[in-house]
Amino acid sequence: MTQKQIKKRNEIFCILYFIYVQLSVIITLTNLNTNSQEGVVLMTEKVALITGAGQGIGEGIAKQLANDGFQVALAGRHLDKVQRVANDINEAGGKAIAIKADVQSKQEVFDSVAQTVAQLGHLDVFVNNAGIAHVAQVINTEEEDLDRLLNINVKGTVFGIQAAATQFKKQGTPGKIINASSIAGHEGFELLGAYSATKFAIRGITQAAAKELAQDKITVNAYCPGIVLTPMWDQIDAEMGELHGVPAGESIKQYLSGIALGRGEQPADVANLVSFLASDKADYITGQAIMVDGGIKYV
Repeated sequence: MTQKQIKKRNEIFCILYFIYVQLSVIITLTNLNTNSQEGVVLMTEKVALITGAGQGIGEGIAKQLANDGFQVALAGRHLDKVQRVANDINEAGGKAIAIKADVQSKQEVFDSVAQTVAQLGHLDVFVNNAGIAHVAQVINTEEEDLDRLLNINVKGTVFGIQAAATQFKKQGTPGKIINASSIAGHEGFELLGAYSATKFAIRGITQAAAKELAQDKITVNAYCPGIVLTPMWDQIDAEMGELHGVPAGESIKQYLSGIALGRGEQPADVANLVSFLASDKADYITGQAIMVDGGIKYV
């Protein structure tokens, strides 16, 4: 081989080696970028746990958060009810699991968080939605009814805050806790005195927890629905009708007539507010109890 041929061969080799190095760099950068994007996708697959998610407002919240892209865990005392809602979400293309849990039990609330993390990987949002109402004059409220209201509405909310905050701190991540208050948490309602007391309590607990958990980048807020057309208000209407001696439908009709926007509230109206509070757009909001009542109370 002549010197000229050797020189030519070396030049070709250098060119091929340069191309090889460039291709290697491009492939490496592509893989890094792909892995990075996959990491971002995983981090944005947020998870929410909603208590009392088997019907009414809780069902509406669960379905809205699923539509927002959350994986959702639905907790409730009746597994068949939360499983039905979970099935609806899964059939619509979302990701939902059902968990049997009674918020009156601190252990069951903590277990519901553990099951959520075990099945969905982590927790980002906890919605303390579970609650009950009771219709009676204050002087006629039985001790057992008062205990049940306090156990579900107040203690259940405290247990939820404790369980969620513990998990957020364990993860080392920010988190959002969203509690269920009411317009009855801003003004006591006739025949709903004990119920109103529990909803006032939730406002106070929300404010205190917001102050205590802010340093951990955990926000705590509450939503305050008005007259929501759900089974709970059907029960309230029926019981008020008996006490007032009026037909079913008359009591709720009187309440609905006082709504400025002229219609009864739907679970979706509440769910839209919770959707906002669960989103990054609400990162700078904490300690608030926000009215969503169509114009009944103005605070």
